Amino acid sequence: MFPAGVGIVDTLIGIVHPDVKDAYRWVTSRTRDPVALESPVEFLFKDVPDKRLKGVADRVGLTLEEMDRWGVEIGMIGVNATGDDGEQALRRYPDRFVASTAADPNDGVAALVKLRHAYESWGIRAVTLFPAGTSPPVAINDPAMFPIYAACVELGLPVFCTAGVPGPRLPLATQHVALIDDVMYEFPDLVFVTRHGCEPWADLAVKLMLKWPGLHYSTSGFAPRYYPESVLRFANTRGADKVLYAGYFPFGLTLERIMTEMAGLDLRDEVWPKFLRTNALRVLGLDRC
Repeated sequence: MFPAGVGIVDTLIGIVHPDVKDAYRWVTSRTRDPVALESPVEFLFKDVPDKRLKGVADRVGLTLEEMDRWGVEIGMIGVNATGDDGEQALRRYPDRFVASTAADPNDGVAALVKLRHAYESWGIRAVTLFPAGTSPPVAINDPAMFPIYAACVELGLPVFCTAGVPGPRLPLATQHVALIDDVMYEFPDLVFVTRHGCEPWADLAVKLMLKWPGLHYSTSGFAPRYYPESVLRFANTRGADKVLYAGYFPFGLTLERIMTEMAGLDLRDEVWPKFLRTNALRVLGLDRC
């Protein structure tokens, strides 16, 4: 049964954009969409909070209200520039948000400088990667990624990386789940968390999680009714410590939909706290604070 009062840790939450089209121009400018879209993934979701709520005055406060309403104690939020929404959330509510920052291997040494600045300035707890979304795309196992992985191992930071078919209409080759195997072989001490489903290779992701201790799976971008069955079976058995909850508010899903559907998941009683909280606390190093 879906437990109350766990103090959920959401490893993917954000702030509504005041101008959705402008915020996503960096990726929509490269997609092959038959119609003009504000959000590059809106064709996948019936209700995109990012579009519907963009006129709200206190956008950071809105996210916190939703967290309070649905039992989310901590949200991992992207912080990528001084003064951006993520930094504002971190400064206003330092006990409710933890920071991640995005890295682009195309930036070379500058990417490492930015990463270390984020670590020193905002105390980031993770680095995020979107292989298909970089320009040009850089595969998960491309040597250009290796300096980022090495820096994360050195700093004790996990990588949260999009894997599987990308939502935006971009080529998928750079995100094939099989490529993760090379990375874990080269960086056995790296904590690598997949994002956005790993489909259609969720079964392969499970096999790789059995193989590599540092490999984990997060449920971002999917409503609970669509979580892969193989991942749920894994979470209920040998993978209880490997699967982390991640939402997708406000980018494509409401917390109301996520938490309402969550009640229908068939997870064992002892798995729920790990899935919703303690696995994320460990991966993000919050259990050592």
